[in-house]
Amino acid sequence: MNFTKMHGLGNDFIILNQLADTQQDYVKLAQILCDRNTGIGGDGILLILPSTIADIKMRILNIDGSEAEMCGNGIRCFAKYLYEHDILKKTTFSVETKAGIIKPSLQIADQRVKQITIDMGQPILERDQIPMIGPKGQVIDEILDVAGQEYKITSVLMGVPHTMLFVADITAIDPSVLGPKLEKHHKFPQNTNVNFVQVIDKHTIKVKTWERGAGATLACGTGCCASVVASYLNGFTEDTVDVQVKLGTLHIEYRPNESVMMTGPAIEVFSGIYDIK
Repeated sequence: MNFTKMHGLGNDFIILNQLADTQQDYVKLAQILCDRNTGIGGDGILLILPSTIADIKMRILNIDGSEAEMCGNGIRCFAKYLYEHDILKKTTFSVETKAGIIKPSLQIADQRVKQITIDMGQPILERDQIPMIGPKGQVIDEILDVAGQEYKITSVLMGVPHTMLFVADITAIDPSVLGPKLEKHHKFPQNTNVNFVQVIDKHTIKVKTWERGAGATLACGTGCCASVVASYLNGFTEDTVDVQVKLGTLHIEYRPNESVMMTGPAIEVFSGIYDIK
């Protein structure tokens, strides 16, 4: 099986061109290929599939085989791959995802994709649509009991559900401690991604993410977007923010009542053939 390994700020994926073969057991495939000891290693697989409603279709399966609705870092990698591998030689195109139609815009220099801007759509703020159990309304700076301790959270749906906790010093945070408890908290019927956010100033934040179905990741595009929205809703930042993660920065613009625009890079690591036995 031919594959290409890519990453967006360390959030790594295995891309498989399935335009001619859509009959694989993708759940099992994700678990085999993403294993970092016996497989290729990755946070998930990205499947290139035909679409009847867009130029192309993307499916995302996490390392545990669960399927995600969207992935901000993943779709940047996906878009770069399509252009540089001559599948879609356009600088703007439409991608069908479980979160709807997403339209990447590519910045090209010397026939290479340097930056990708994604219109991530409008964040959903209403509790029942995130979804989260509780009274109607938005989940902003709300107290949540987690294993006997109270934490203030803000939750939004950014294609996938995200819950933000604001912290004073992100270097002191290990996402694997609280992340799993929040991910599967009984108030989130579809589980939730968890983002720890440190506000640096009105235009800069730092983020660490525990990703639903994947665990601690070096970066999460939808998580960074959700963190910008949460920072704005809490009055901590303006509408244009640089989000710093371990390996770089995403530039994100929140247009209230409209959409979230995310710009950042994607890197191709290597390609090869994996023998599925």
